[in-house]
Amino acid sequence: MSKEIKTIGVLTSGGDAPGMNATIRSVVRTAIARGLRVMGVRKGYNGLIHGDIFEMSPRSVSDTIQRGGTILQTARCPEFITEEGQKKGAQICKVFGIDGLIVIGGDGSFQGAEKLANLGINTIGIPGTIDLDIACTDYTIGFDTAVNTAMEAINKIRDTSTSHERCSIVEVMGRNAGYIALWCGITNGAEMVLIPEKERPSDEEIIREILQNKQRGKKHFLIIVAEGVGGSQELAVKIEKVTGIETRATILGYLQRGGSPSAVDRLHASMMGALAVDLLCEGKSNRVIAYKDGQYVDYDINEALKMTKTVDERMYEVAKILSI
Repeated sequence: MSKEIKTIGVLTSGGDAPGMNATIRSVVRTAIARGLRVMGVRKGYNGLIHGDIFEMSPRSVSDTIQRGGTILQTARCPEFITEEGQKKGAQICKVFGIDGLIVIGGDGSFQGAEKLANLGINTIGIPGTIDLDIACTDYTIGFDTAVNTAMEAINKIRDTSTSHERCSIVEVMGRNAGYIALWCGITNGAEMVLIPEKERPSDEEIIREILQNKQRGKKHFLIIVAEGVGGSQELAVKIEKVTGIETRATILGYLQRGGSPSAVDRLHASMMGALAVDLLCEGKSNRVIAYKDGQYVDYDINEALKMTKTVDERMYEVAKILSI
């Protein structure tokens, strides 16, 4: 174990995601098993620059692996975007004797971690976001739970839609990424999926598709819309007005962020949390943990932030084929 690392801090930043508590639990218990002290930082970078920090023990994370959200809480922090705020955060780490900091969050959180690393604080990033939009990794903590929550909700909506021969438009989360929408489109048997990565069909094209499906004998219609595309309510009104088919729009919203994490999320969260501690103990810094091609790996934060991610074209094509 590196002699430089005696105390580590852990924080969650950005949007909360199911499985973050499992990650925190793994970080705390692995670190203590390695002979380290662990300091929990409440409310992300906002808590860091204001010194909202406390020592954690194995009991601090008891009965948390099954809980959604984050026991450390999260908050926006415009002040930390500034150089002054970043220097203050680094100084607070030194005041509390924090030699290494583990940041659980998305790209924005990693940018903050990168700034702290440049100021001499050893940092490790763990991907925690329901959007699956971090380019360096095939998996992000929270996605599996979020997509299953959305899928189950859509199943229920589809039941009543079928009973009334309605058209249902369901808007799921994903401001800049359509992964939840795409997965739900395939797993819920949607007739159409609208995602930010693809050009949105015109209202007329969407309506024509619905009418053609009706002619083929379909009695209900399901359209999945990613949050970044939006316009679900307006589209529902237009479809009903033009076709006469009763149409309802449902926006699932923050329902997808909560809930007990799935086994997949708990497992990956636990493994990534342990690996983050091991990397700090090895003297590594400025790294992001990823799950790539079935293996846990780590990348330089600068390298990870430069990576880009495109939608899975094969998956998108399959979604269209299966909608027939």
